[in-house]
Parts: sequence; C-alpha cells; structure tokens
Amino acid sequence: MKILVVVDMQNDFIDGALGTKEARDIVPKMTEKIKGFEGRIFYTRDTHEKNYLDTQEGRNLPIVHCVRGTKGWELHPEIEKLRADEPVNKPAFGSIELGYAIKEYITEQMILNEETVESITLAGLCTDICVISNAMILKAMFPEIPVIVDASCCAGVSPESHKNALESMKVCQIEIENELPGTCNMV
Repeated sequence: MKILVVVDMQNDFIDGALGTKEARDIVPKMTEKIKGFEGRIFYTRDTHEKNYLDTQEGRNLPIVHCVRGTKGWELHPEIEKLRADEPVNKPAFGSIELGYAIKEYITEQMILNEETVESITLAGLCTDICVISNAMILKAMFPEIPVIVDASCCAGVSPESHKNALESMKVCQIEIENELPGTCNMV
C-alpha cells in the first residue's frame, strides 16, 4: 500500500496572493500524478482565519492568504475535482493532525487487510515551507517507512529555496524523486 500527500495545492499559492510561475507549472503534473496514483491520497489545506495578520506567522509573512472560506483557500479547481476525501486543514506549516490521520489509516489497513505501507510520497506547495515541514513530521512519526518527495510536482518560494529544501530533506533521509523538470512519477 502506498500513500500520497498532496500539500496545499490552493489558489493563493498557485495564482493568488503568493502564486508563482513554478507553482502554476506543476498543476498539470500534479493532476496526472493524482490520476495515476494507486493508493490512498491525503490532501492538506493551509488554513488561516481573518485575524491572520495578528498571528506569529502573519507578523513574519504579512501577506494575507488562505483565509478559510475564501477562493484563495480553496484547492485549485483541477485538483479539487480529483479529491475524494476532505482535506486536513492545517493552521501551521506542518500538521500533526495529518500524521495522526495517516497513522489511523495505516492501523486500519493493517487490521483489515494485513497490509503494510510501502511508502509515503509528498508533492505540492511550497517545497521550502510546508512540504519540508510535513515530510519531517512524517519521517519522525514513521521512521521505518520510506518518505519520498516528488520534486517535479513541487515548487518553492523561489527555484533556489526549492533546491535548498530538497538538499536539506536528503540529509534527513527523505528520498527525493524526479529532480529534473518534467519527470513527475506517476506511480
């Protein structure tokens, strides 16, 4: 059994308040990855409230984004139409709740089907903030399960910070796939 985590593929990170060309470029790759993935898919959604600018994150990144209920908070329409389960709403970069949801799923599968998890793959936005944060949490929670990041289905705040995040994850024994552009892994 394999798990895919689609991280924060939201309008504000793609073509909204914090959007980038690189984020827009991965949307088709991500939709193909989701369509071709055989396993359980979890989605995350960066979730802030109207008081965002009064939070620690808002004071350090004073660009209002992903406010619950706004268009920017929603998953990109191409991603949304592929989603089967409710996303994990996360108020911070990393999500302990995501880890617990995956743990619950793994436990159920082991009891019901006696299956073990082959790998947990992450893809999405932003490589250098939320992807790396969640990859590190999942690696800590599941040290014996390979945690993989599909680099070609990720984008960072900048191309340089994307590359730096990939290098940092490698050192922490997170496997990086498809570092070359346009090679999104469909399995």
